[in-house]
Amino acid sequence: MKKKRSSEEQMVSILREIDAGDNTVVYSCRAHGIGALTFYA
Repeated sequence: MKKKRSSEEQMVSILREIDAGDNTVVYSCRAHGIGALTFYA
């Protein structure tokens, strides 16, 4: 089984950052090193 690259805390922090309206989805994904398509999947 493939190991996850990011922890649950990191995923939650990205979601909170986007939900708060601080950054756009694309910018936040780039800053954290994930693709926008991965975010929407």
